[in-house]
Amino acid sequence: MEIATQSAPLFDAMVHADRWITDYCARSTSADVLCPDADGSIDPAWPAMFAELAAVASDDLGHVRERVQRHAADIGTGFRIADEPDERPWPVSPVPLLIEAGEWAGIARGVVQRATLMEHVIADLYGEGRIVADGHIPAALVTGSPFFLRPMVGLPPPGGRHLDFIAIDLGRGPTGEWRVLADHLRAPAGAGYALENRLAVSRTLGGLQARLNVQRHAPFFTAFRAGLAAMCKRTDPRIGLLTPGRFNPSYPEQAHLARYLGLLLVEGADLAALEDKVYVRTIGGLKRIDALWRRLDPRLLDPLAFDTHSQIGVPGLIDAYAAGNVVLSNAPGSAVLEAPAFAAFLPQLARSLLGEDLLLPNIATWWCGQDGARNRVEADLDALLIGPAFHAAPLGLPDGPTAGADITGNARTALLADIARRPQDYVGQELVRLSTMPVVVGDALVPRPFTLRVFAARGGDGEWTVLPGGFARIGEHPDARAAVMGEGIWSADVCVYGADPVAPDSLLTAPDSLHVRRNPGTLPSRVADNFYWLGRYLERGEALLGAIRVMLGNSIDVDGGAVLSPQTVGKLVGLVVGSGAAPHPPSLRRADLTQFARTAMEDDAWQSIATINRHARDIGEGSRDRLSADMVRLLEAPFPSHRGMLDRAGSLQRRYAAIAGLSAEHMGRTAAWRFHDLGRRIERAMAMARAIRLFGMPGASPDDLSVLLDLADSQITYRQRYLTGIARVPVIDLVALDPGNPRSLAFSAERIAARLAELPVLSDDEMAEPQQAQAIALQAIVVTAAAADLDADTLGDIERRLGGVSDALARRYFLQGAEPLRTSGLTLA
Repeated sequence: MEIATQSAPLFDAMVHADRWITDYCARSTSADVLCPDADGSIDPAWPAMFAELAAVASDDLGHVRERVQRHAADIGTGFRIADEPDERPWPVSPVPLLIEAGEWAGIARGVVQRATLMEHVIADLYGEGRIVADGHIPAALVTGSPFFLRPMVGLPPPGGRHLDFIAIDLGRGPTGEWRVLADHLRAPAGAGYALENRLAVSRTLGGLQARLNVQRHAPFFTAFRAGLAAMCKRTDPRIGLLTPGRFNPSYPEQAHLARYLGLLLVEGADLAALEDKVYVRTIGGLKRIDALWRRLDPRLLDPLAFDTHSQIGVPGLIDAYAAGNVVLSNAPGSAVLEAPAFAAFLPQLARSLLGEDLLLPNIATWWCGQDGARNRVEADLDALLIGPAFHAAPLGLPDGPTAGADITGNARTALLADIARRPQDYVGQELVRLSTMPVVVGDALVPRPFTLRVFAARGGDGEWTVLPGGFARIGEHPDARAAVMGEGIWSADVCVYGADPVAPDSLLTAPDSLHVRRNPGTLPSRVADNFYWLGRYLERGEALLGAIRVMLGNSIDVDGGAVLSPQTVGKLVGLVVGSGAAPHPPSLRRADLTQFARTAMEDDAWQSIATINRHARDIGEGSRDRLSADMVRLLEAPFPSHRGMLDRAGSLQRRYAAIAGLSAEHMGRTAAWRFHDLGRRIERAMAMARAIRLFGMPGASPDDLSVLLDLADSQITYRQRYLTGIARVPVIDLVALDPGNPRSLAFSAERIAARLAELPVLSDDEMAEPQQAQAIALQAIVVTAAAADLDADTLGDIERRLGGVSDALARRYFLQGAEPLRTSGLTLA
């Protein structure tokens, strides 16, 4: 009777869910998270989750997998493999891992205990050194680690703590127990991916949050942000996320976290240390920065303190840290406890320092730097996982951690010989078998082993809080050994659910807040530089495409219009050759021009459209924290592959138009947008000045003038104004001097001067700075010019002045290598 009262779609969803679970349990083992309890029952949360899945997928699991992947792509989630030029999409499973709130509470207690223990150990290693002196751990375990930073000894961290954010990898055993597989303290990655997984799955399974009372992520990130601010000296601190840059594997995650938390995403080149304080170089001068959540290897942070070869660090950063004027989270040197060798000593350290056993035990580990442990490892080699003690692969393990039973022949001989030479470089660990969880492969649910990465952070009160869930990594193969699974090929959201309703929480401002702000915040000089050149590249590509399309449509495709004269075609060819997009063709015959156009569009060896687009895409990838996902997606779109040249050119033109539309109508009128618009206007004006000199001088043919109107996208406007035919002076007036034509020199000159007037200046004397004065002079020349008198010399002077404005703009606002810091006339804030 109860079923009869349910709607047909809900009933169908429950039927599909029951069938999926039945089929899945038939092929899984008792080590699966979904397997029935001892009494044969299944946790009701799983059928509820699969019912939500069936409501979206009906009976097509492949569809829901594609749907959640599309949502992840819309969010902008990606990652990069070392040595690969392009990012890969982040692989998200539509099936989340479900953990009941009571079980999760036990995990959280174990994580907090472990974080507390590691803080004690790190503080002692860089402080009094009693742990080594009292014999709890060997000195070689510390001093032999590449992650132990001797310059940090005796430096108390600003804020009084070494650890603020950690990640821990957990494995669930066949009987349901959780154990620690690895600790991540150096630059813990993955919290942004956990957040993005939650967003993608929530957009797919919209009713799951309320149906299972899933705990939210926002309170964790709110607490972490408050914790960073609490350690700073100033009441309104400026906090940055220090990234190695866009080539870092997890850069998209870092950009997403910076945007979500409201942090300033900075690279080493953006920062400067001056008089034991750290500043970010901005378009308004140097601005004080109080804390850095670093995702940079600590050995690269400061070439004066650590690795002198570092090109991405900040000279003097550690001096500012030692003076207590900048917080670094986590403190440099914390990674000493990441070494697998340390896992062998943490259980005893917990009993010695905390007076209790670890709530989340390690996998059993033996460090070969001790004779007894080495003998044990050599005797049980086939039953253990053999790995590096300090992450870096030693000579005997060129392929990294390997099951001992898989090391045979000469490889085993070489391993044992190197263990004898340098035993301190090796550990032996038990081979862990993992539980499995459901994942969609094809159109079916199959069991795959998984690990769980959890995150803990300190809040504003200094206490540890644990992110409810984290993210799961899922293996490709059914083999449940952790050593075989590796990094996994899928990720999954992790939902902590319970009986109690979960209050809505968000990092967004409270609805009743009265605080209003229109300035989006600090704009680093590097970002301004990027936005300026993004505008120039996009405009340059569009101008080059315009020339190619005119040539294709009027000289190659005879059905597209009248054939241009050879003289005009030769000028078009010269325009393209002058841009560096292609070499001069052997002749102006159809076949040679076709190949010439193809080179100018697609050849990476030249400054072709494909090359220009790649430059724009690189800037887009490095500006994720300030560009919309739609803009990034358009910039990263692959080059069109249509068969016909005109079809490819048309596709590119539509893409340029879409990007221009997003820039004009969707970007806020911030300083970043002003630099982007400046780049567009300067590039457009330079291109138009060159085109007028080629096609608009006295003696220009009707074909020349028609091409000039095409390049200025002004054919329709001209035909509407002048019905008697084409004439040189009216054409020049329209494309050069008409302030109402957005493609004209006059329009661009006015906009350049206006944009520069809106940017910050260094002095308060109300006098124009060089870039502003040059733009005003340029505008005066264009405004006072007459179309009949505009000659090649004047146009050449205009083009040179545009270059001068660009150079002055760069000198004033962009990073200039090792030039002195721009502090004259500034109050360092």
